[in-house]
Amino acid sequence: MKGVSRIDDSPIARWWWSVDHASLGLIAALMMIGVVLLFAAGPGAAMRLQIDNSFHFPLRQIFFIAPALAVIVIMSALTPLQARRAGAVLFGLMFASLLAALLFAPEINGAKRWFAFGPFSFQPSEFLKPGFVIVAAWMLAEGARQPRFPGAVIACGLFAVCAGLLALQPDYGQAGLLTMVFMAMYFVSGGGLLLLTVVATIAFGLFAAGYFFSPHLAARVDAFLNPGEGEAYQVDKALEAIANGGFAGRADAAAPVKFSLPDAQTDFIFAVAAEEYGMILCALIITLFMALVVRAFVKAGALKSVFAQTAVCGLASLIGLQSLINIGVNLRALPAKGMTLPFISYGGSSLIAAALTVGLILALTRRQSLADRRKDVMP
Repeated sequence: MKGVSRIDDSPIARWWWSVDHASLGLIAALMMIGVVLLFAAGPGAAMRLQIDNSFHFPLRQIFFIAPALAVIVIMSALTPLQARRAGAVLFGLMFASLLAALLFAPEINGAKRWFAFGPFSFQPSEFLKPGFVIVAAWMLAEGARQPRFPGAVIACGLFAVCAGLLALQPDYGQAGLLTMVFMAMYFVSGGGLLLLTVVATIAFGLFAAGYFFSPHLAARVDAFLNPGEGEAYQVDKALEAIANGGFAGRADAAAPVKFSLPDAQTDFIFAVAAEEYGMILCALIITLFMALVVRAFVKAGALKSVFAQTAVCGLASLIGLQSLINIGVNLRALPAKGMTLPFISYGGSSLIAAALTVGLILALTRRQSLADRRKDVMP
């Protein structure tokens, strides 16, 4: 930040010289790519949804970027102890909101996931995930520090309840993502094989129940296993867009598939990137996500707190695995799932939740002064 001296002792200066600049740069690059792609995908989506303003989606995304940046700065300025407390409060609020969504939210496309507030919508599950990671990491760390404390059992219980609530919405994709993230955290914290097996069994049970009792999930799995049968229009169009883009992409007039691609501005924006700018931009997007996740893991390895290590690994896994699932769906490597590409897909809840996640990563990996470390002791 130009004009901020290293000898300046103001809060802004202390934050700037202690936060990870490389991670901030990676996040900013992903946000800018998202806006550019929404200018490409937005007009077609607006036309399909009969919205008069062709640039409705990119302009709204630019509006959402301001609060997202504010969330990143505020969260990353917290000490690890403050971040843990904020995560616990967030988890409590979002857990209550998730319960309320199941009871009172309107049913949209067979699912109760969103609250509508005028022109805006709010999805509690997006914010539940980082809060859960913080609380689960706290419990796992306490269990490692105090052998008599049932931290792992509490963490597994919280996971089972949260995954069950997500499955009831139904949102099996988010439940599966939460499962993979928790298993990664449990492994990093040094957990035993028995509880890890229990977690895997719970996840498999939820998925099996969903396949047999949810026609929507069964249709998507069947379409993935049998590409020539079932409802696979979205994925077929995404693959057509990717093939049309080739290596270097097409000019706007030669990239017509995005105009007929459902959810081009959200779940299938990676296919728009492929058609507009080719494999070059796709490789860049994947590289940026890999760099962000790997850097977080490297930073976590240098931390001394079990809580901070486990939480950073969980939060980084959340970003990395969600990106992997979204890209995998676009490439038909995974069954179709309504999951956004962090920082790039359109959506206020998705963008701000991703900002909250990376803000917590930056807070837990930020360099602290000796005075801060003495008053912010973490297990």
